[in-house]
Amino acid sequence: MTFEQQIKEIVGDKGLITDPQDMQGYLSEWRDKYTGKARLVALPKTTDEVSAIVRLCAQTETPIVPQGGNTSLVGGSIPFDSGNEVILSLRRMNTVRDVDVKGGTLTIDAGCILADLQTLADDHGFMFPLRIGSEGSCQIGGNISTNAGGVQVLHYGNTRDQVLGLEVVLPDGEIWDGLTNLRKNNTGYDLKQLFIGGEGTLGIITAAVVKIYPKPKYQQVALVAIPDVEAAINFLGLARQLSGDQVTAIELIPRIAIDLVVKNVPNFSDPMPQKYDWHILVELSSSVTENLSTLLEEILEQGFEKEIVLDAIIPASDAQQQKLWSLREEISGAQKPEGGSIKHDISVPIARIADFIQQADTALQKIIPGFRPVTFGHIGDGNLHYNPLQPEGMDKQAFLDNWETVSRTVHDIAHSMRGSMSAEHGIGRMKKNDLPLYKSEVEIDLMHRIKDALDPQNIMNPGKLLPDRK
Repeated sequence: MTFEQQIKEIVGDKGLITDPQDMQGYLSEWRDKYTGKARLVALPKTTDEVSAIVRLCAQTETPIVPQGGNTSLVGGSIPFDSGNEVILSLRRMNTVRDVDVKGGTLTIDAGCILADLQTLADDHGFMFPLRIGSEGSCQIGGNISTNAGGVQVLHYGNTRDQVLGLEVVLPDGEIWDGLTNLRKNNTGYDLKQLFIGGEGTLGIITAAVVKIYPKPKYQQVALVAIPDVEAAINFLGLARQLSGDQVTAIELIPRIAIDLVVKNVPNFSDPMPQKYDWHILVELSSSVTENLSTLLEEILEQGFEKEIVLDAIIPASDAQQQKLWSLREEISGAQKPEGGSIKHDISVPIARIADFIQQADTALQKIIPGFRPVTFGHIGDGNLHYNPLQPEGMDKQAFLDNWETVSRTVHDIAHSMRGSMSAEHGIGRMKKNDLPLYKSEVEIDLMHRIKDALDPQNIMNPGKLLPDRK
């Protein structure tokens, strides 16, 4: 019996794809930066099927590429060109195993789509706070494997902070049942942390227990024009202090980002009556304070007095609030029609955000005169998406040929401020060999030793996350 026939016996006709044309959607990521080949795509329906597939792959030393919604921005879920890897897609594993409203948890399969979990929590009067641009297609297993961030990390933390328990298929096919919903469990090593952010290199997450939170009764956003980036940091401190820390999100938005959305996305217009260089989108949430718009007005009034606010819009309806959030969410896509964009996902201490932007802009203008800096992101946790856009009229490929030089410059500046070159997107294929530049030999060695201990055959997403050995 061939390998393919054995996989088919495990998953059935609906769980196997071998036709190269039918596999195309699994072989490239949305930015078209990474494309690969695969021996087949397996789509198990249960944890036992995942276990059986992994056991077979371990016996035949066949490498596995775990894949969720395939929304990775660093090539973490894309196979290489050898064609000998098996893509193991979790998309058919989308069962909700338990909703515990008393304990405030969901127990769900790894293939559940993030937006569906948000809706499920909402239907029970709760919220699941992970909010990211790909939430309509990304899956919770992938979110956990990459420790996804999003716009509410300021208040609720990363995905890591939302996970209480995991079920994982290990590289030999054994199933670890760690699906606890305990919030206190001090019984040794916290094994789940090995797999959160592990990008599928140590095992395959098949299910999780995640926290849900009482849904705030009231939310209010405002789009605020500010004189400079330092004013955004000062506004954050003011808003947190005056609101009793009810700030659940605060996003930095530059002039160019609004212009690109208005230009390249249908049905958008500039929400401000006057053009300003910098903006912040701030959100307050509460189940106690009903009139958050009044509270926001008080914060803005003090902001005007301190000269850190130039103008502001407080939408009067939920639809208008959502329109402002849509403006923020469309920024990434609005860059694509403009040509080449060299994207970065860095974090620095909040107090150094303005300094980072100034240093990075100055350094890159020397490398690519006239480049357009599209810099936006989650200033409440120090995470910026620093995306140099090609100068108008420049050849796209000539611009992208600077990728390595530009990225090294940006990452070096972030590192000099004790920041990170990867805040929420992960490492994948893109950044793995840059890790030794920014992590100590001890850290790199420990990562390799953990990988060797759990996956001695190196079949779990090989060539991702960990730097190549010399």
